[in-house]
Amino acid sequence: MPDFSVIPSIEQLRQRPAVRALEARFGAAATVGALRAAAAEARRALASGADAEVVGAIEQAAATQLAAAFRPSLALVINATGVVIHTNLGRAPLSAAAIERVADVARGYSSLEYDVDRGVRGRRDVHAEGLICRLTGAEAAVVVNNNAAATMIVLAALAAGREVIVSRGELVEIGGGFRVPDVMAQSGATLREVGTTNKTRAADYAAAITEKTALILRVHPSNFTIEGFTERPHLAELVAIGKKFNIPVAEDLGSGNVSDTGSGTASDTGSDTVSDTGSGTVSDTRSDTVSDPTVGATIAAGVDVCCFSGDKLLGGPQAGIIVGRQAPIDRIRKHPLMRALRVDKMTYAALEATLAEYVAGRARTTVPVQRMLTMTAAEIRARADAVANAIRGNHGWRADVVKGASAVGGGSAPGVELATWLVAIDKAGESPDGLEAALRRQTPPIIARIERDRLLLDLRTVLPEQDSALVACIARL
Repeated sequence: MPDFSVIPSIEQLRQRPAVRALEARFGAAATVGALRAAAAEARRALASGADAEVVGAIEQAAATQLAAAFRPSLALVINATGVVIHTNLGRAPLSAAAIERVADVARGYSSLEYDVDRGVRGRRDVHAEGLICRLTGAEAAVVVNNNAAATMIVLAALAAGREVIVSRGELVEIGGGFRVPDVMAQSGATLREVGTTNKTRAADYAAAITEKTALILRVHPSNFTIEGFTERPHLAELVAIGKKFNIPVAEDLGSGNVSDTGSGTASDTGSDTVSDTGSGTVSDTRSDTVSDPTVGATIAAGVDVCCFSGDKLLGGPQAGIIVGRQAPIDRIRKHPLMRALRVDKMTYAALEATLAEYVAGRARTTVPVQRMLTMTAAEIRARADAVANAIRGNHGWRADVVKGASAVGGGSAPGVELATWLVAIDKAGESPDGLEAALRRQTPPIIARIERDRLLLDLRTVLPEQDSALVACIARL
């Protein structure tokens, strides 16, 4: 018969220093539960004839179980994929200024809905408005929790129960099954399609206007391109039609390019004939190849409402930013959905800090997304050489620096390739798939990519301060 008396009681185990440390970290209830499960396993092991150091085994099993149970599912990772706005990896990393501002606001109470000057209840929907308007030239602005929500509330506030005219070539679907027709149906508006997939003219919009028309909606096709026999009216033409028939014009810009350098150029108050293909060649020039239209250009063209994301090209927190003329923005602000779609104090804090970097002219160097998009191939090559040399210093590893291309990502600038240098790594006896999986199991996990049977690291999307952690993780394998 196995001697179960070698298994201490739970209370005896709780007096041991290692278990006390577990209780201090994970709490008494969780630790006791883990000890009971580990003790039961020890009894089963003894019953099967195993000869083990029981107390140490119970402590270790409990510690392992607790660590797994309390491990956060949301964790920091190193993005070595080269996809700058990586939706699966949280899109835009925040700037140091935004992180500091969030910490300041989160650690205590804030003036979220309090007018400090007057000493009365205030409104949260005014936060960030001044900076947004200064940056875009809009009369008014309001913020909701993402751009899908922004599209929804614009349609609900301005067109519920009536028709919205949209080109067939702009009935897009983005990641996660977000489809313009579905969002329109949920908002209570009725879709009125005009034109064809590849060609829509200004006259098509004008011909579709009836007494039921509430809005002309233009959707920037940010995650795909149509090439060849195509036509799309100038934004100014749609604005002219809207004014002629007294119909508001709205544009969903999606990615939210607010800068005319680095992340894009003010490409379209015109006909969208610019082809974003990119050569992918490696040169010692900045990668200013993303040409999403800017919010400022859209407002200058005279649209009534424009919405865009806060966490894509802007490089801030997840948010849907709605800008435009005062009257329609006020209608949106007062809509009942606003309470369901509003953002919290930490989003406002991060957004205001990010916008301030643009207004101050520092965003190109201080906002990570902007810095990554404008980083030169030469800058990446210097870091890639240093990382490759460090990896080669570990026994069995090989690292080569090769030409390659990064992607903007996040449904922005489809077809654009940013010239880069990649670190191709391999280890004797290991397959690329095996190494890729091993990198994902590191702390922090390293997310890389495999192309042509090579495991590649693109340092464009690795924060410079993470280079040493990247090398250390590889050395531990």
